[in-house]
Amino acid sequence: MSNSTSLGRRAARVLADEFIRHPGPKTGLVIGARPHDPVLAAAIDALLPDDRLTVVATDAERGGMEAYLAEQGSWVTERVTLVPSLSEAKAADVVMLAAPVTAELDSHAEYLRELTAPGGVLCLSAPLTAAAAEEIADLVGEHGIGSDLVLRNRPPVRIHRLRFSEADAALAERAAPATRSSSVPLTSRMHIDSNGLAAGAILLGVAGLTKKIRPNSKLWLLPAVAAAPAAAFFRDPQRNIDPDPKTVVASGDGKVLSVERVVDERFGAVSGAAGTEWLRIAVFLSILDVHVNRAPVAGRVVDIFREAGSNAPAMKPAAEHNVACYTVVDTPRGRVVTAQRTGMIARRIVNRTQVGAVLAKGERYGLIRFGSRTDVYLPADAADALVSPNDKVIGGETAIARWR
Repeated sequence: MSNSTSLGRRAARVLADEFIRHPGPKTGLVIGARPHDPVLAAAIDALLPDDRLTVVATDAERGGMEAYLAEQGSWVTERVTLVPSLSEAKAADVVMLAAPVTAELDSHAEYLRELTAPGGVLCLSAPLTAAAAEEIADLVGEHGIGSDLVLRNRPPVRIHRLRFSEADAALAERAAPATRSSSVPLTSRMHIDSNGLAAGAILLGVAGLTKKIRPNSKLWLLPAVAAAPAAAFFRDPQRNIDPDPKTVVASGDGKVLSVERVVDERFGAVSGAAGTEWLRIAVFLSILDVHVNRAPVAGRVVDIFREAGSNAPAMKPAAEHNVACYTVVDTPRGRVVTAQRTGMIARRIVNRTQVGAVLAKGERYGLIRFGSRTDVYLPADAADALVSPNDKVIGGETAIARWR
């Protein structure tokens, strides 16, 4: 099913993230790890007092694994159990394959599904050229709740998370925001989205090529100078997420355009009844604002759909009919819809979540390139607005509404 190659520390952190962000009590199962394996180390670091972790270690590996766990102390050995084979393992909330999948899964796929507890997650990785790529793609297409590309691994790998049955929406209110490999740390407080790195690299490449082709020209300065602001547009600062479970936070940075009660027939199927009234809070993101979008509430993603439309200026009322991507989240207080809308310049919406995923409040889930708008739709009779038109808001931090 996999070879002995371990993931690097960053890729291991992404693969183990579902276990790390789970508030517990939780159970985990690590398969294919060896002593000092980064995936195993990440899972051990995430253990809470009531958590339990099972590690599959063959008889030949058991001695080395026992010694490694003993080095971690009694607190770890009391919570980690070694089993000699998959047949001895019990179903767990989070199943982690420590080694990249490089061969066909064959019969293992069904067995791994059985080892994933109801509502649990199977986490695996695969090199981009893995022999099992087609088989994994089929599994991801049917059960995937998220995938991340980790380029800073040798070889680069894609991390996949699969959920075979629905998670409890209430779990999201206690879970920590997911770690996104697309959010690249520059400092402890400032990250940059991978789109920014790509944009900066492309412009610098163009500058270098121009300098080579026309060494006596100053034209290379144009893309060289543009590289920094292009990358800065995709800045992704760390945010102090509002911890109050009764508040709804802004999905993006910007200025509040409108706060109104609306009936939107597009959401008839979402609400379960046509004519449902929503409290809609629309925020305009200027080209100078941070354009990474965050989940306004915690919940389970139940639908994502895109709608074709125009490209009117995002601050105008006509922008309501612009190209948009809608993310529908199920919460204990009702369903919430977030709309990512393009503007006159923006032509690209990035949505990185998937149906079945659990989003924590304030968690990064996508971005819109250049001037744009985000709308948050709440059940009108279940929430009260805390902002007014022209107020400035910060994504993930500013409370824009409160649940009744």
